[in-house]
Amino acid sequence: MAGGIEYLQSSIMPEKGTFTILVDKADSGKRLDSVVASCISDCSRSLSASLISNGKILVHGTLKKPGYRVRRGDEICGFIPPSEPLLFEPEPLEIDIIYEDEHLIVINKQPGLVVHPAPGHYTGTLVNRLLYHCPDLKGIGGKLRPGIVHRLDKDTSGTLVVAKNEVAHNNLALQFKSRKIKKRYLAIVHGKIDSDSGTISLPIGRHPIYRKKMSTTSRKARSAETLWRVVERFREATLLEINLKTGRTHQIRVHCSAINHPVLGDSVYSNRKALKNIKTPRQMLHAWRLEFTHPATKISMSFEAPIPQDMKELIKALRTSPAERGATGGG
Repeated sequence: MAGGIEYLQSSIMPEKGTFTILVDKADSGKRLDSVVASCISDCSRSLSASLISNGKILVHGTLKKPGYRVRRGDEICGFIPPSEPLLFEPEPLEIDIIYEDEHLIVINKQPGLVVHPAPGHYTGTLVNRLLYHCPDLKGIGGKLRPGIVHRLDKDTSGTLVVAKNEVAHNNLALQFKSRKIKKRYLAIVHGKIDSDSGTISLPIGRHPIYRKKMSTTSRKARSAETLWRVVERFREATLLEINLKTGRTHQIRVHCSAINHPVLGDSVYSNRKALKNIKTPRQMLHAWRLEFTHPATKISMSFEAPIPQDMKELIKALRTSPAERGATGGG
């Protein structure tokens, strides 16, 4: 068996979740957190890393870092605590389901819907709805984010995939981390962009002063790359198709603001005035298409979420503006 895993046996019954892993040649050189996650079916890599950092998992009785490269013959001993009970309740509220099977569910998230509970949002979230629709999600991927592999901002609409078991969760998380999942967005931004396409390569990190914001001038920034293509031009705005090569927090909003074309309706990253006689009830950002490999069948899958009504109405208003008519661009 990979990793030489065997649960402890002794004259005294060990606590549930106690384990020993004997590292074999095949796993030598791999990260400690990765080896634990691959051997323990109910332990994700993020949970493994957290337990290692907190001294719950040791190598030869010694504390190591999650990135420690294991060696053949290493004895990894640890304890996986039972999942903590959820602090919020399932709620029988509507979910717009695009696709569902026993392993995952793909959702068209409506604008204004918070994905997972957080201070100020413990009810009415997507997670609350999912727990009613899929009761078995409890404990998958973490106490407060059962099944959630990625998220969308509250006012961003569109496609979002949720895992329904631990194996699917680990597989999809790995696809996101290795950038194998393709995410395409539609965004309406301020100003008319003359070029048909382009790339924004600016690192993103926590804003040095406003800690709830992200910034391209952070000292501890991580690389980020956003590809964009013009779909349609209007007099004072441009409709873009955006392809994310990385998945940093607020990446599209931060990058568009950095090139002086912030997303329309973005109250955080835009200091532009609202367009005359045109209302933007939220940030005009929509997760249009999502492509990934099914964690069980290994079949490539692609899903699209239709443009939401408020975005359709804004595009119509921009097209029928008495000023210059829109023109297609970008091919």
